[in-house]
Amino acid sequence: MSNATPTATAVHPCPHCGTPVAGPVGTYCCHGCEAAAEILGQAGLEGWYAARQQAAPRVGAVRPVDVAWDRLGVTPVSEGLVEATFAIDGLRCASCTWVCERLLERTDGVEDAHVSYATGRARVRFRADATDLGQVTQRVTGIGYTPRPVDDPGHPDRDLMMRLGVAAFAAANLMGLHIALYAGAFEGMDPRFVQLFRWMALLLATPVATWSAMPFHAGAVHGLRVGTVHMDLPVSLAVGLVSLHGLVATVLHRETYLDSLGMLVALLLAGRVLEARGRRRTAEAATRLAARVPRDARRVTEDGVEEVASDALQPGDRVLLALGDDVPADGVLAAGRVSAALAVLTGESRAVDLGVGDALVAGAVIEDGHGELVVTRAAGDTLLAGMARQLQEAADRPVPPTAADRLAPAFVSATLGVAVATLGLVGLSHGLDEAIARTAAVLVVACPCALALSAPMVGAAGLGAAARRGLLMRRPDALEALAQVDVVMLDKTGTVTGGRPEVVAADPEALRIAAGLARMSRHPVSQALLEAAVAQGVPIPVVDDGVEHPGLGLDGTLDGVGWTLRSGGAGIVRITAEDGPTHLIHLADRPRPEAAADLAALRAVVPDVRLLTGDHRGVAERIGADVGLEAVQAEVDPAGKRAAVIDAQQAGHRVLLVGDGVNDGPALAVADVGIAMQSGAASSVAAAGGVLVGDRLAPLVAGVRVGRLVQAAVHRNLWRSGTYNVLAVLAAVLGWIGPLTAAVLMPLSSGLVIASAAGLDGALRRQEEAT
Repeated sequence: MSNATPTATAVHPCPHCGTPVAGPVGTYCCHGCEAAAEILGQAGLEGWYAARQQAAPRVGAVRPVDVAWDRLGVTPVSEGLVEATFAIDGLRCASCTWVCERLLERTDGVEDAHVSYATGRARVRFRADATDLGQVTQRVTGIGYTPRPVDDPGHPDRDLMMRLGVAAFAAANLMGLHIALYAGAFEGMDPRFVQLFRWMALLLATPVATWSAMPFHAGAVHGLRVGTVHMDLPVSLAVGLVSLHGLVATVLHRETYLDSLGMLVALLLAGRVLEARGRRRTAEAATRLAARVPRDARRVTEDGVEEVASDALQPGDRVLLALGDDVPADGVLAAGRVSAALAVLTGESRAVDLGVGDALVAGAVIEDGHGELVVTRAAGDTLLAGMARQLQEAADRPVPPTAADRLAPAFVSATLGVAVATLGLVGLSHGLDEAIARTAAVLVVACPCALALSAPMVGAAGLGAAARRGLLMRRPDALEALAQVDVVMLDKTGTVTGGRPEVVAADPEALRIAAGLARMSRHPVSQALLEAAVAQGVPIPVVDDGVEHPGLGLDGTLDGVGWTLRSGGAGIVRITAEDGPTHLIHLADRPRPEAAADLAALRAVVPDVRLLTGDHRGVAERIGADVGLEAVQAEVDPAGKRAAVIDAQQAGHRVLLVGDGVNDGPALAVADVGIAMQSGAASSVAAAGGVLVGDRLAPLVAGVRVGRLVQAAVHRNLWRSGTYNVLAVLAAVLGWIGPLTAAVLMPLSSGLVIASAAGLDGALRRQEEAT
């Protein structure tokens, strides 16, 4: 029997996921990670391990989404080639995106793969006879990531929320225990209970220091690996030092500062959750925009009419169109007459009458008539597809760094330098115990909690203040962008106006005749005539021999007289009797009742307000005059709106665009701030940085004011935090404050940030009352 003392087994991280493993270097934590490494090796992607920024998720911990992948639809691209899109959870950095994309590209049967870090989605083209969607997604699962259908919302914040829950629970109990200990120091407490409470505090603090704080430890290690420092490093060091001090002090029956540890981690995790929710915006706009194209089309062939997928249409194909159809592809009308709503192109709700030779775009709606379309552009080349690509590119743009992000390297470097100097100099002059106490005080009191919390906390308060006034912004950084806006561009239809034609001038007899002719028609102009007759109390007569000519007008006999209803030009309906009089009815898209007052208030905070519209110049200038706007740009298509925004930006302006139509999506995506009307098209709402609730533009004024208050508050908090840190660190180095006082001061600095956020709504209220 051997008497040799067993040697402690060295602990090394799992090469794939980083989980600590007791064993030789290169030992995997589970068969799943070992299999994942083998998959990457077979695909020739071993270099990813050296280049990655964060470890992959542990394969053994991945729970595959219960999905019948074979039942999910794929889109045919060409003969035997199909395309599918799915989301991937667990992408922690750009390297994760890279390895998933390369692995999918090197899967048998896959022709092309693209993974977006910004949206967390993968688009894969593969040969249906060589593989299927289930096998493709299994490749991603095999290396530790979780694929799911794009319509499954998933749980993007679940990991952070669980860590925050544990930290918050422990912090509350740690505070309770230390309050008892602090009270006992003054009132007297049995030493046995003192030591019991200390061990209980250590037990509670251990999972906080290890598991809850793991995102900060991982971020610190990543920064050191790539040669940079950021705010995670002093947090990680402070957590490690305070927890180590707590362990040693508990064993030696001394005071600990574990209450500050729990509060520190809980507050920082709360800030990270707020930031993650604010920045997590995907390219849903592109998906919803593409969804406007119908899945199926009725293609005319030599053998008759067949139902085909709209993606299968090719230039030269002939497609049948009927009342209520969505146009499946760009093309030219080859037969028939239709009345089509071209909101996808112009943003105007008014239907346009089209005949043979006129162009139609995918997504247009046939509101009247029928015809035959000759396809000129295939699915991927349509106007709608181009708009969707522009929105996708906008979604993939990186979020600009905040002021805290820019200050972080210098702040962290200075903090670490002071901490190291304190440990060395005080250790030589006052001993190691005093040096550890002062160093811990430096790291705790100078913890960048207030610096890290400033933007998300004040931003969240700003989001709430704007929301209570009818403006829902998607993320806090959009509020700061709103503060810098110096040009406002407004779409006309549905934004400044109601978006529906209304009768503005008609004598009662003309309205009676028109309503009688229009009573059986579904055309938007007919509906406007009927609504006007009802509103004015005009009885609607019954017309004999009524006939609707799609794209032309209406005929019928009333009181023995034959009447025709035709277009008399832009905004005019002409009613003519057989060998008799002619009546004219004027229609217009009227401004919203409060538009003039709301725009006057908006010009008080942003003087340069412009009107953009796809409507006729005369109509646009009339609307502009009604609401007090002189800068009017008419007959602008989606590309023109986008170009107008870009031109203003290149001239040095920060642009706020407000729109509601599908055609506004690309312009909303490139604007510094895009705001959509709540009643607008789904793609415009998804592409915008915010949404106006209701029909008024007044919340825009509140939004600009909130943005400026948020910007001022963040800058003020940065100066306060900097001043506090300089004074507090100096006091800690000199020994004027110990770790206990530092633990009290740390949440107080965060309290200043919270107080600043809480006072933002009151400051906005005072500004509103002053005007």
